[in-house]
Amino acid sequence: METCRAMLLEQPHTPLRLIERAVPAPGPGEVLIKVSACGVCRTDLHVVDGEIPARSPIVPGHEIVGRVEALGEGVGSFSIGDRIGIPWLGWTCGTCSYCSSGRENLCDRPEFTGCTRDGGYATHAVADARYCFALPTGLTDVEAAPLLCAGLIGWRALSMAGEGRVIGLYGFGAAAHIIAQVAAWQGREVYAFTRPADADARQLALKLGCTWAGSSEESAPQPLDAAIIFAPVGALVPQALRQVRKGGRVVCAGIHMSDIPSFPYADLWGERTILSVANLTRADGHAFFQVAMKAGVRPVTQRFALGEANEALERLREGRLSGAAVIVP
Repeated sequence: METCRAMLLEQPHTPLRLIERAVPAPGPGEVLIKVSACGVCRTDLHVVDGEIPARSPIVPGHEIVGRVEALGEGVGSFSIGDRIGIPWLGWTCGTCSYCSSGRENLCDRPEFTGCTRDGGYATHAVADARYCFALPTGLTDVEAAPLLCAGLIGWRALSMAGEGRVIGLYGFGAAAHIIAQVAAWQGREVYAFTRPADADARQLALKLGCTWAGSSEESAPQPLDAAIIFAPVGALVPQALRQVRKGGRVVCAGIHMSDIPSFPYADLWGERTILSVANLTRADGHAFFQVAMKAGVRPVTQRFALGEANEALERLREGRLSGAAVIVP
């Protein structure tokens, strides 16, 4: 029996455990891939820390790049050997009011990779072929992995921020450092707000084309048309509101955030708007990959072996990563 290795979360608040098990077989409509890279996303950390509901036990990871090793019955969209990507959105019902209206990201009965379906902290993974992406050439497997969530959610957040030319990004991690490159390519002025002590993140922001980089405790040099908050810190919402001009938007891009403290109505008045981003659609992926290649996006990555997944998560928790962490099984 052929076996594979995986990092298993047996229950929240416990370290992942390296296990060996049988290679999973793809069912009808599914593909089996041999994983070559899997990005480490903050959502993985929320799963491990029990901050969002997940199946137990579960193999985390939803920024998966690999090659197709086997096809389930009825799969005609991919062939053996194809390089594909598996994102967070793993399955939707296709029949609820949200799916029927082109908003599958809000499906009432979704499944998510690395949360309710085993993910990519493994040597092999199975996915519904309909929710996988053919990946563009020009990026290595390690570079492509963060695009599958950090990039996609950043793109959806940027789209929801509107057409404003002056954009603030709060929390300059995996998602922000990707979407900053896109926004700068679009000709926008990008202002990066980082942890006060994170001088490395500010240097990276300026290197990637941001107009200005400073602490989240500072004020931007000019009013913002929109702000996108990637850090899971609710206290940043009223801070960002005070930075956007009348009619501006504050987009909360994370799946989990600490409570938002109370703030004066005057900070919201003037037709300012607070929005949240939930998951992604397949249309987001197709649009983003085209834009990312035109913009010449190059994720900054740090590699970790499969058995080092716990270390990668801990560095993410402590803010000791530059760019995106990627597990290479």
